[in-house]
Amino acid sequence: MNINFIDLFAGIGGFRIGFQNVGFRCVFSSEIDEHSREIYNLNHGELPKGDITKIPVQSIPKFDVLTAGFPCQPFSIAGEKRGFSDTRGTLFFDILRIIKTSKPRAVILENVKHFKNHDNGNTLKIVLHSLMDIGYTVNWDVLNAVNFGVPQNRERTIIVASLDGVKFNFNKLTTTSHIKLEDILEDDGDFEYLDENEYTLIQKRTKQKSGLIFVGYRNKNLRTKGVKDNTEHLSRVHKQPNRIYSAKGTHPTLSSQESGGRYFILHKGRVRKLTVRECYRLMGFNDNFILNGSKAKLYNRIGNSIVVPMVEEIAKQVKFQLFNDECIKKIELEPKQGNLFSLNYSDTNKLASSI
Repeated sequence: MNINFIDLFAGIGGFRIGFQNVGFRCVFSSEIDEHSREIYNLNHGELPKGDITKIPVQSIPKFDVLTAGFPCQPFSIAGEKRGFSDTRGTLFFDILRIIKTSKPRAVILENVKHFKNHDNGNTLKIVLHSLMDIGYTVNWDVLNAVNFGVPQNRERTIIVASLDGVKFNFNKLTTTSHIKLEDILEDDGDFEYLDENEYTLIQKRTKQKSGLIFVGYRNKNLRTKGVKDNTEHLSRVHKQPNRIYSAKGTHPTLSSQESGGRYFILHKGRVRKLTVRECYRLMGFNDNFILNGSKAKLYNRIGNSIVVPMVEEIAKQVKFQLFNDECIKKIELEPKQGNLFSLNYSDTNKLASSI
């Protein structure tokens, strides 16, 4: 059975690779960023359509699944959590416009972890109930990429909506044991090492549950106003780019805000920056993936992408749970799973009308 999907807010194609690896066929893509469109075309042989707000639904081929990693910055810490008050945040309603007309069997949406908490949870409620109002059964969860074969602590809110009254069961996703950052590092390269006087290593090192091992920080002259004692060197966006982590553990979330690629690791007794290729490996892109453009742009692209192995596992379960008639009947008899919470519909409409 051919299952067609469309790739909205496509970026460089992380969703596309994951779904194609499971046998889905991409029939349409859309992405507004020119550099992303260029890389997408180089790797997938298709130049995505541009601004989604200007795409007529009638121009989109018939499809069964819609995937969209809609803009996360309005809902993230780095984006100051402006949400639907940011014009990028309202782009969800362009996704909804396409869903209303085309009624695909399944919809898979992705956003940052903090999306679930934005505006005290009201933003997530608006999205869930907007889908429910047009006939979809919806479920959501927060997944961490570190559980899907990459050594990166990257949590993302995943929403799956489906027709036919079937609720997607996240508990059926297969997770893997954590791997170490050193397992995906390049053996050779023009590595950017720091001199010993450029950083300080700490003696007490503990491994966090996520696998992160914080080992030191760069000796930078940063702002100190309002910063706690002994944390002056950590005061930047996320307080992460200035930190140094051990390659014996995992890596924190790669951020789209770090176009300079300030990711430093301790490996084999020396501190160096992660290469662009290593960052792409951290997102599950293989070495055949064509990279083109400046380092700053490439670091930015990968921080905006989605982890391919996690997408692939989601795609496997979407295919099994939502496109397999025997499985659908079995799941309908199982206890309902997931995080869907209640909200009075009048409250939802009030929230939506205020946007």
